[in-house]
Amino acid sequence: MALSQEIFEKLEILTDAAKYDVACTSSGSSRQGIKGTMGNTVAGGICHCFAADGRCISLLKILQTNECVYDCKYCLNRCSNDIPRATFTPEEIAELTISFYRRNYIEGLFLSSGIKNNPDYTMEQLYQAVYLLRYRYRFNGYIHVKAIPGADSLIIEKTGWLADRMSVNLELPTAEGLKSLAPQKNRKKILTPMRQIQMGRKENQMIADYHAGRSEYKALEHTAELPELKTGHSYQLEESHPDSRFVPAGQSTQMIIGASPESDYEIVHVAEALYQRFDLKRVFYSAFINTTGDSLLPDTTESGPPLLREHRLYQADFLLRFYQFRADEIITADSPHLNVQIDPKCNWALNHLEFFPVDVQTADYHTLLRIPGVGVKSARRIVKARRMGRLDFASLKKFGVVLKRAMYFITCNGKMMMPIRLNREFILTNLLGLGEKLPAGITGDTIYRQMSLTDLMMPEKKGGLQ
Repeated sequence: MALSQEIFEKLEILTDAAKYDVACTSSGSSRQGIKGTMGNTVAGGICHCFAADGRCISLLKILQTNECVYDCKYCLNRCSNDIPRATFTPEEIAELTISFYRRNYIEGLFLSSGIKNNPDYTMEQLYQAVYLLRYRYRFNGYIHVKAIPGADSLIIEKTGWLADRMSVNLELPTAEGLKSLAPQKNRKKILTPMRQIQMGRKENQMIADYHAGRSEYKALEHTAELPELKTGHSYQLEESHPDSRFVPAGQSTQMIIGASPESDYEIVHVAEALYQRFDLKRVFYSAFINTTGDSLLPDTTESGPPLLREHRLYQADFLLRFYQFRADEIITADSPHLNVQIDPKCNWALNHLEFFPVDVQTADYHTLLRIPGVGVKSARRIVKARRMGRLDFASLKKFGVVLKRAMYFITCNGKMMMPIRLNREFILTNLLGLGEKLPAGITGDTIYRQMSLTDLMMPEKKGGLQ
């Protein structure tokens, strides 16, 4: 496909408009290449490059259109903004994706959109683009599609059978913030497609389990006398998706941080509720950048986006998802903001020194996860290794334990690494002295920007990529 000047101009506008959506992540799918198709996904996730602020730059991340009927005060694409507008047709999106994939620029597609005409029309356009990729071009790679709140549930369901991951942006952490800055949207319409995707995934899993059980049952028929299976349903697995699964990589959402006045306490508890009630794979946090200049929004011209706050929220999110913490343990109503000086796990440990020191030779897995400097993998390695003998600090270092943090909170066979006072001020001073390595976008050491696909093109070929 030759990249015409018109298509190139659209590409510049719509890839730039998509850069504020951070819900790009590892695929979560595991699908080998299939004869007659192109592309695949692997369990480890798509090979990504990440900007300093965590934004993924390896997918074709694009809006179908930046035209929008809504006037959300925080959004660059709000209808009252005087900006260049562009719209891709489904055919153009499919052709661009395949063209860039064949040139090894990308490995998958992240497709979102402004709301053109109405939610149903917009969702139908997204569906048509993904349908063309799967059927006309036989594209077997990773596709992440936004589900549009307010769109007909049937269109969302059809799209779910074709996409690997879907996401619905929560936009702002609370309904009050949404009402203030995006009055045309409401929380109920946003949560409705979330619930639909959740239930669709559960039903699909139940059907898959039923068929797997039925196959196992038939395999045993020749070896034992078994009762007849009874079911009131005759299920047929969908064949639309290469995996025959509904949204196999799960769903995610995004919250804008700093546009509205919610505290970290509210945000962390909202995230916990989303994980528990909607079975989300990931909540993404996007530090607010004032692109509209609206008087109701914080001015980020001098202070910049709250990247350190975003960073601490991601760390708290990891504690919720992988470290068996509850939101009430990470942050309380009495101290509604995360400590910006140290990470949430160290902060919890300093506030609960009564639980320390922990002997790594005898502590259970749950307790090991609470130790600063001990990660999920290193905790598993400790549990496995101590079955075969006694541990020492040299072994812990080999297992990946960050001893310069952990040394204040652990003993090994009853002995500390060195004489240490179990005193909050003493430990805090030493932890701060370590100089936590923060993303460059926070420290300001290097200025990063999101890569554009135009960066991959030679200047003389911008008018028409052959």
